[in-house]
Amino acid sequence: MSVVEERPDGGREAKAAVGEAGRRRTFAVISHPDAGKSTLTEALALHARVIGSAGAVHGKAGRRGTVSDWMDIEKARGISITSAALQFEYRDAVINLLDTPGHADFSEDTYRVLTAVDAAVMLVDAAKGLEAQTMKLFAVCRHRGIPVLTVINKWDRPGKDALELMDEISERTGLTPTPLTWPVGIAGDFRGVLDRADGTYRRFTRTAGGATIAPEETLPAAAALAREGDAWQQAVEEVELLEASGQDHEQSLFLEGVTTPVLFASAVSNFGVGALLDTLVDLAPAPTGMPAADGAVRELTDPFSAFVFKVQAGMDTAHRDRLAFIRICSGVFERGMVVTHARTGRPFATKYAQHVFGRDRESIDVAYPGDVVGLVNANALGVGDTLYADRPVQFPPLTTFAPEHFAVCRGRDAAKHKQFRKGIEQLDSEGVVQVLKSDRRGDGAPVLAVVGPMQFEVAQHRMEHEFGAPVDLDRLPYSLALRTDEASAPGILAAARNAEILRRADGELLAVFPDKWGLRVLQQNKPELLLEPLVAAQL
Repeated sequence: MSVVEERPDGGREAKAAVGEAGRRRTFAVISHPDAGKSTLTEALALHARVIGSAGAVHGKAGRRGTVSDWMDIEKARGISITSAALQFEYRDAVINLLDTPGHADFSEDTYRVLTAVDAAVMLVDAAKGLEAQTMKLFAVCRHRGIPVLTVINKWDRPGKDALELMDEISERTGLTPTPLTWPVGIAGDFRGVLDRADGTYRRFTRTAGGATIAPEETLPAAAALAREGDAWQQAVEEVELLEASGQDHEQSLFLEGVTTPVLFASAVSNFGVGALLDTLVDLAPAPTGMPAADGAVRELTDPFSAFVFKVQAGMDTAHRDRLAFIRICSGVFERGMVVTHARTGRPFATKYAQHVFGRDRESIDVAYPGDVVGLVNANALGVGDTLYADRPVQFPPLTTFAPEHFAVCRGRDAAKHKQFRKGIEQLDSEGVVQVLKSDRRGDGAPVLAVVGPMQFEVAQHRMEHEFGAPVDLDRLPYSLALRTDEASAPGILAAARNAEILRRADGELLAVFPDKWGLRVLQQNKPELLLEPLVAAQL
């Protein structure tokens, strides 16, 4: 029996859940690699006074490395692989920032994290515009109906014209950009921004290495014109063009996924970061009821419920622990409460509950809808699992995303078959790789499917060092996977050259192809066959 069941004060808990949920803003930052995502995470934490000074991912030239990156491979390569969840208070709100891998090879982890947020910040490099990985992540946001706020980053470096970037966002995402701030000075000459809400000028001052909050001063329009001259006048004229084309923020259209508010910033210099925090508090949606698998909505006032969106093993190398990240959907979570694991129907004790940011951990006693909690030593939990107290609920399974790389996995030592099987099951449950079965190869040689090839490196390393079962991977020539069914499978194999049918652990059938050309010929010749694209597929 759970703690929630035993208590007679359910009314007070329901009221607390609603009130605290209203304060929550749970979001993730999405971007192409090197757009500045981890740097922005540090800058946001700096502005919220969570850390004393901001670092850079590479930690070069005497600057600190970002605290959200903790794996040795992250520090060595200057990339983010694992996800980090950071909670802090800002104004009267509680911010839950889910940092995610920026490297394309680990984007499937980012896709899953996006199932646990209520909004996303799309970070765009001012020089490069919308890049391929950004568009994949945006497709996931659109699939889930997540409102997107856009930040044009690196405006302190040479880049594209601001109006050109607005056109690019509109054409490629289908969203209407509604800038809240507008840059004063071209890309590479970032002086400050025009605040469209009141027409004032927010002028920035650089700090040494961008390690501390950049001082801002607010000037009225007349003073801005006197100080900046033509740069201010150009900003005013461009804002008038935006107004003439109706690119003004309207909250309902933002929440419906029709528009995207836009801010201009330089995360490495801490320019415009405070405005982003204020915008998240003012505009980003708070948590609401969560639809269950049966179509009913689990309201915030219902007893505790949550789902697992990420499992990470080996964060504590001394203990080889397994950490499950849960997103709380309803009710109040209390450390130590005993809840029910929906998939097995068994009780699950939450004795060790923590907030986790990189390797930094802090035990928590209570959490509310919208919060992310790390459950330690959660060996029974897998990605997509539901936990609940009192009234049963089952949330829909997490979306499975389109893999682009495939390899047959074989153990090097037949005597270590048990370790091999345990390791493969563990990696599958964590979502490190997708494990597929093939009739032609049998259970002893599963096919591993990943979004990026570096996931293979992680899988091989962990199989050898964590499970004691070294493996060899033989790459397969496939690059596309689509969902199919039993009725279509024979026709696909008969009509398509080099196609194969693979079965996921959940029973779903996938048809895999070497390239899009053979797939298109098959679709033209056999339109009756079921071939459904997976989310984030590049067809």
